Amino acid sequence: MRRGIFAYGLSMLIFLKPRIVLLSLPKTGTTALEQALSDRAEIAFRGRPEIKHLNLRQYLNRIKPLLAPLGGPPFETVAVMREPLDWLRSWYRFRARDALIGHPNSTAHLSFGQFATDYLRPEARPSYARLGRQSEFLIDNADRIAVDHLFRYEAMPALLSFLSQRMGHEITLPRANVSPPAATDLDPQTEAELRAALAPEYALWQGARQAP
Repeated sequence: MRRGIFAYGLSMLIFLKPRIVLLSLPKTGTTALEQALSDRAEIAFRGRPEIKHLNLRQYLNRIKPLLAPLGGPPFETVAVMREPLDWLRSWYRFRARDALIGHPNSTAHLSFGQFATDYLRPEARPSYARLGRQSEFLIDNADRIAVDHLFRYEAMPALLSFLSQRMGHEITLPRANVSPPAATDLDPQTEAELRAALAPEYALWQGARQAP
């Protein structure tokens, strides 16, 4: 399986008493979650990208063995997944910001349609379209989706209810890391091609939780 490139994600958080590991898949609201919860996490991975952008495989291989000596019930992983086209739109808007103008990752110079077309070429994607898929962040060493609790980004209240119940206090989110506005319309053919290419992602998203 071809591994995508992810950047700009925030820390993975580990909570010892509720036995929760909150994974941070970029562009799925985890920035706001970290702001709300980081002070309550006993363990947070920050700093260099290879430290803070830990996916499920990296957690299973590197971090889970370090937690084993703590004993007690197993830790459960929690992650958020966004509607696949909306996830791409968020990345396009994020990379269109002024701070990236002149950088190979900038999308300020092209339409969302061009961005989408380039994303559909996995073997020849320009730098700005090298994003992989959300599912690549959520698989174990056997390439199986293995997150214990997967929530839809669009059902954030369900995730907050779940976390509030597990942590024993109400959780509310600040608004954070908002991408700048940009036109993200697609012609019907390009949208149809994207939806067909992302059919497995849509199946995963449709099966994600919408209730606590």
